[in-house]
Amino acid sequence: MLETIQAREISLYQLEEKFGLRLETDTDLFSEWLDKLPPLSDAEKQSLERIRSNYFNLNKRRSLSEEAVKMVVLSPLLDLAGFYQPPFEIETETAIEISAADAGILVKGNIDVLVLLKRFWVLAIESKSNKFDVTVAVPQALTYMLNSPNTVQPTFGLIVNGREFVFLKLIKRENPQYTRSYTLSIERLEELYQVLSGLKYIVQLILESI
Repeated sequence: MLETIQAREISLYQLEEKFGLRLETDTDLFSEWLDKLPPLSDAEKQSLERIRSNYFNLNKRRSLSEEAVKMVVLSPLLDLAGFYQPPFEIETETAIEISAADAGILVKGNIDVLVLLKRFWVLAIESKSNKFDVTVAVPQALTYMLNSPNTVQPTFGLIVNGREFVFLKLIKRENPQYTRSYTLSIERLEELYQVLSGLKYIVQLILESI
C-alpha cells in the first residue's frame, strides 16, 4: 500500500531518496541567465515600481496572505511577461499526483498557478504568504514540476511570497536534475527588474522551442 504525503509536507531529502532528484551544483540559474536577460522598457520599469509601491503600502498594514500575494504581485508580473497572451494558457489550483511505486509513496497537492503551452507545462508557480521564507516552498514546487508531462524541454518554476522570488529549472531524465536561482527581493528594485526579465526570458525560450 502506498504511503500518501501532501506536497506541502515533502522534503528535498525525500525527493532525492524516492524520485532520484538531484541538484545541479555546478550551475547557478541566474548566473546562467544573467547575460541573456532581455532589457526592460521604461514603461515596464514604471509598472514594476507601481507593483513594488502597492506591495509596500499594503504590507505595512498587515502581512499579505497567499491570495493577496497572487493579486498584488504575481498576477501583474505574469501579465507584463506575456503569459496571459497566446499561445499560453493558465490554470489555477491544479490537482497533481506523483508516485514512486518502488518506494511506496504517493504525493498529492495543488499547484497555485500553472502556465501551459499546448497542454505541456512550461511554468509551475507556488505562492506563499509573506510570513514564510520563500525557500520553504522549494520541495513543494519541485514536486509539482516532477509531475509535468514535458520530458524533452525544461520545466520552469517560480516561488513567490510577495517579498522574495526564486526561479527553478527542472530537466526530467532517468535521474531528474534541477537548478535554482538565488533569492531575489522586491525590496531591491534592480532585483525586481531581474524577476520580470527572467520571466520574459522564459517566454523567449519557450517560443523559440515551438
